[in-house]
Amino acid sequence: MYDYKAHLAPSATLADEILKQLTKINEQTQTKTAVIRKNGNEIYLNTTTTNLRKFNMLLNHTHRLPLTNLFCNDEIAINGHFTLYYTYSHHLQNCHFIITVPITPEEPNFPSITKITPAADKYEREIRDLFALEPLEHPNPTDLIYHGNWQNHPPHLRKSVTDLSQPPLPEAKDVPEPALITIDSPDVYQIPVGPIHAGVIEPGHFRFTVAGEPIINLQTKMHYTHKGTEKLAEQMTIQQGFFLSERISGDETFANSFAYCLAAEKIAKAEVPLRAQHTRIILAELERIISHFGDLSGIAGDTANLFLASQFNMLRIMGYNLAHYLTNTRFLRSTNKLGGVRKDFLKGKEHGAVEQLKAIRREIIDTTEIAQNDTMFLDRLEHTGVLYAHTAYDLNATGIAGRASGLDYDVRKNHPYSVYDQFKFAAHHLDCGDVSCRFNVRLSEALSSVNLMLSVIDGLKDGEISVPLPDKLPPYEYAYGITEAARGENMHWLMVGENNTIYRYKVRTPSFCNWMAVPYAVNTNLVPDFPLINKSFNLSYSGNDL
Repeated sequence: MYDYKAHLAPSATLADEILKQLTKINEQTQTKTAVIRKNGNEIYLNTTTTNLRKFNMLLNHTHRLPLTNLFCNDEIAINGHFTLYYTYSHHLQNCHFIITVPITPEEPNFPSITKITPAADKYEREIRDLFALEPLEHPNPTDLIYHGNWQNHPPHLRKSVTDLSQPPLPEAKDVPEPALITIDSPDVYQIPVGPIHAGVIEPGHFRFTVAGEPIINLQTKMHYTHKGTEKLAEQMTIQQGFFLSERISGDETFANSFAYCLAAEKIAKAEVPLRAQHTRIILAELERIISHFGDLSGIAGDTANLFLASQFNMLRIMGYNLAHYLTNTRFLRSTNKLGGVRKDFLKGKEHGAVEQLKAIRREIIDTTEIAQNDTMFLDRLEHTGVLYAHTAYDLNATGIAGRASGLDYDVRKNHPYSVYDQFKFAAHHLDCGDVSCRFNVRLSEALSSVNLMLSVIDGLKDGEISVPLPDKLPPYEYAYGITEAARGENMHWLMVGENNTIYRYKVRTPSFCNWMAVPYAVNTNLVPDFPLINKSFNLSYSGNDL
């Protein structure tokens, strides 16, 4: 297990200790850093590019705070420059340090931190594509969002870009080949897979470099269905943005809308009624177990264990049936709303929900016993697709992927939101990092979620289910909404514009982080292992290709 505590500063109040150390850096560089505390646990540190790498070293290496998000905001209309937001999260003291760095239009570049903080790789390339700001000394400054036929594309997330029509694509012969890693050896060859796949899934390209059957390198390329989600949000009101958040990824509908609501409610300083918060927890956990059962069924199916696959698929159907029983929708769309929930979904259905949850719990316990006594099944999972703890930390692998590799971190526990801190529930983690660990953590977590839902229902009290938000939110206020989706940490940063519009909506789903981890887990495994390893991560293309 990765031990965060071993790297912490001795000070009881880490924030104060870090601020003292930042002051020393400012004295050395003769600069100033403005400190703004917002929304309870967000500490914004406004500094310059001169201090960026020093601050990153202090937070990420000295204090071992993972880089959990990095994005850009076009604030030229507000203060005359772009702003980069680097988020480092302290998982033991429930706080987020956000370094903000201004970038002027006259000097559209910034120092890359990828060489010392690998998790920054995709974020910096994303900023390069969407804002035309160059990360200097980036070790792999290739296109991330726009590739293939997308040539001479505009930096779409700049406010000056208002034409959202698709530009004409060049002739195929004019499209340069993507940079690929090659090994000049007669014993090494490459297997390209995708971007179009045989199954009914979204596109993604996988290029395996193999020596016989063992995989010695995997290159992935996503963003074939970039939807322009964040640009679309800038044309919307706060209320319209809620409906957009539900459509980011179909099987994370509630988790995404929950995060969006949390951010907007922080800005509005809204006190969501207790019954609404309890209902949100029940629906969020219900979405979680449905996702987990689907993944468990897929893992069993990829090992040809059809009995276990059928059992977990039956459990998934039981979860869908409960969702339909409570809300009349399987995917929980439009059950949430700003300020609470859309209706009192539990009223008069408490007993029926408890009976269905108890039936699900019995099946989980029975199926777990069967799985744990199937030695051939377990042998297929163990030592397959290992993601080591240090790699998981460096890439900020989150959710099941991180917890199965020893990162004892769950947003519901470490950065509790809503009223999760009022309930006791187990947060499971293992430290081998293989498919077996990801299977078992997911299975244990599903059982904990069922028990949590039963506890919440047992303590339900009558009350209001929503509270109206103010007619107008304060312009240019901002906040994070962070939830634990089935796949992991889900971060939504929202800035309000004039007249209750969205100025900037940055979405970072867990899949964005965890896709970087898959090639490391695949290395040294056999080509036939890839479907099983990939299913054990179960990452979303839609949640990545925003």
